[in-house]
Amino acid sequence: MPEYAPIDVPENPRLAQNIIHFARALRRAGLPVGPGRVIDAVRAVEAAGFTDRMDFYWTLHACFVNRPEHRTVFAQIFRLYWRDPRYLEHMMSLMLPAIRGVQEEKLAMAAEKRAAQALLGDELPEMPETEQDEEATQIEIDASMTMSAEEKLRTLDFEQMSTEEIAQAKRMLARLKLPVKPIKSRRSMASALGARVDYRKTIRDALRRGGEIHSIARAKPRPRWPNLVVLCDISGSMSQYSRMVLHFLHAVANEKGAGWAKVHAFTFGTQLTNITRHLATRDVDAALKAAGAEAHDWEGGTRIGQCLHQFNRDWTRRVMGQGAVVLLITDGLDRDDAGALEKEMERLHLSSRRLIWLNPLLRWDGFAPKATGIRAMLPHVDSFRAGHSIASLEDLAEAISRPDDLGEKARLMQLL
Repeated sequence: MPEYAPIDVPENPRLAQNIIHFARALRRAGLPVGPGRVIDAVRAVEAAGFTDRMDFYWTLHACFVNRPEHRTVFAQIFRLYWRDPRYLEHMMSLMLPAIRGVQEEKLAMAAEKRAAQALLGDELPEMPETEQDEEATQIEIDASMTMSAEEKLRTLDFEQMSTEEIAQAKRMLARLKLPVKPIKSRRSMASALGARVDYRKTIRDALRRGGEIHSIARAKPRPRWPNLVVLCDISGSMSQYSRMVLHFLHAVANEKGAGWAKVHAFTFGTQLTNITRHLATRDVDAALKAAGAEAHDWEGGTRIGQCLHQFNRDWTRRVMGQGAVVLLITDGLDRDDAGALEKEMERLHLSSRRLIWLNPLLRWDGFAPKATGIRAMLPHVDSFRAGHSIASLEDLAEAISRPDDLGEKARLMQLL
């Protein structure tokens, strides 16, 4: 452990305290900032001085940032904490969309809301206690049999969530996993405990020793992992659900060891957009900001049939190999030709190993396949499930691991 000499600070070390609070905000935003780095930052500022703004920025940057994906978060927190005199008002407008003012002046940039959430924990003013509060009657409630807040949030519809609940739900979605089982393959790999004898390797080893067999080489099947292809509807009726699903997909795409060979993501409304490369960005705010800038039809109309035709024509042979599993997230409300939509759905179904349709309209108990688009799409999916809450996305892992899972398809097919 490195040893640090005592630091000479004045009687009222406001700058050192501000650096400590700034480091706490960085740690709350996800940066690995510990006490050692805080001490290094105070020492570095003491050595570099506090006269030039850019020198001060890069001094703290050198102490707190060591990964490329942390640069945007650091820049936003630094701007809000050290440079913007109205940062608290702006952060409150970011956290509460109902408040007008600074929010209307400029849109939130990448990682800005994340920086606001990190800073609000330290900067919210404390309300003074009054005599009325001290004399108020205290009511004790036994909450031992009530559902926890997180459990309620799991089953809450994304459309009914408040701003605070959406932020908490995004943090829960970042922890979700979508594991998949490997596909059986004819190829094999060497294994000392394999059940199959590798005759070719046994003979090759014997030829190197003059034809004498000293050991029997064994092999086992080589695991092969499928691709995950996601087609997400970003039309006006699906806007809120699409944002939450994309947060979930970002966590799946960056999860190491989940089993997927590769995760391909596409958005569609009136046109098809490939956002796969944006999901590879480690910072979720920067990734979704870039994906939103790439897709120009966000919150627009819906042309499912045309977008599926574009995918089948341009992308099927590129991303559907190796037994890909396809997730289709849409409400199925399409006004285009139903015959063309059914034809494209059939082709997509034949090209995929499994086609799972997530529809947020299934949250209604009285849902029935009355819309023309839903009636055309339903026969060509392997599983039909709800996709309106965290719990429904958690159940998706079970649906993928069970090939015989039909979801609500069997029940709704009887109503056609």
